[in-house]
Amino acid sequence: MTVTTFAIEHTVTFRLIHAPGSSEESEFLNAASELIAIPGVQHFQIRRQTSSKSPHTFGISMQFETHREYLAYCENPAHVAFVQQRWLSEVADFQEADFEPLTNRNA
Repeated sequence: MTVTTFAIEHTVTFRLIHAPGSSEESEFLNAASELIAIPGVQHFQIRRQTSSKSPHTFGISMQFETHREYLAYCENPAHVAFVQQRWLSEVADFQEADFEPLTNRNA
């Protein structure tokens, strides 16, 4: 069995300015879900925070097979537009992290 090791896991946790359960919150999350269509994005997930240990209410994660695909995602017009048109004005607080594996092993 071959295990695929991804070059980059891109994650962001965040809190919106919108009221929980509001139509604005739903619209933002629906717009964010469209990022999955950007070439190179794999294992895309939007999740709701269940722990009281973090002030962030949502998390988005995705993986990229190569660093080049990750950079192309960052520069993709759909991603840039989402950040400019939605993220900057609707996200109250966030933390972003991009992880690379400690080792690249295939088992």
